[in-house]
Amino acid sequence: MTRTTMLALALLLLAGCAGTAPEGPGADGPGSGPIIADVGEPRERARVHTELASLYYQRGNMGVALEELRTATAADVNYAPAHSMLGLVYMDLRENRLAEDSFERALKLAPNDANINHNFGWFLCQTKREPDSIKYFLQAIRNPLYATPWRSYSAAGVCALRTDRLKEAEGYFERALRMEPDEPTSLLRLGEIRYRQGRMDEARKLVSRHNKLSAPSAESLWLALRIERRLGQRVAEQSYANQLRRRYPGSPEYQALQRGNFD
Repeated sequence: MTRTTMLALALLLLAGCAGTAPEGPGADGPGSGPIIADVGEPRERARVHTELASLYYQRGNMGVALEELRTATAADVNYAPAHSMLGLVYMDLRENRLAEDSFERALKLAPNDANINHNFGWFLCQTKREPDSIKYFLQAIRNPLYATPWRSYSAAGVCALRTDRLKEAEGYFERALRMEPDEPTSLLRLGEIRYRQGRMDEARKLVSRHNKLSAPSAESLWLALRIERRLGQRVAEQSYANQLRRRYPGSPEYQALQRGNFD
């Protein structure tokens, strides 16, 4: 896809008031809003180049994404979504100081923006500041206009689980699934919690649903295998073992299976 084609696509997205966001619980792209100015005006130029940067970001072309974001901030230095998008790009490039500066700039400009709070929370979680991340996810959820609050509940659960705050994580995942029953990360992680609690039937239902909605990962197959092992279902256990060997022979989960290290 040429740069001209991608610019045209960005303009079409803007004309439809649609934002483009990366997938997953930990990464929301810039928000969308009504066009209130001509494309030639500074704010609208910043919006167009930020949306275009988001497209390049999703394609993994970080260099061009950075160029577009520099153009966006040159057009309007106070356009918060551009700084938030810069934070995401720098985070992927492991430029953590620059990422943090960008997120903080975005939050200073738009402290109640749900996507920016979510993105900064995910950055803090990824840089081993999990307890600090939670307040930003909760701030995102407080915004009544936030379209996908379950993503922030799910991300909060992931970050709480990383520091073994099991009860707290459980609550976040349950809230996410009440809002969006097919949220894949929450299904898998709550399944993991139920396994650790010894509630195998519930764990099996959650992981089975996850594997039907998403392509099974090494992690989800390994959890399903261990659940069936605990339930004494040897045929199902072997089926998951075969899938793990066939799909992910180099994974840590398959190595654990070979060692017989189930817990």
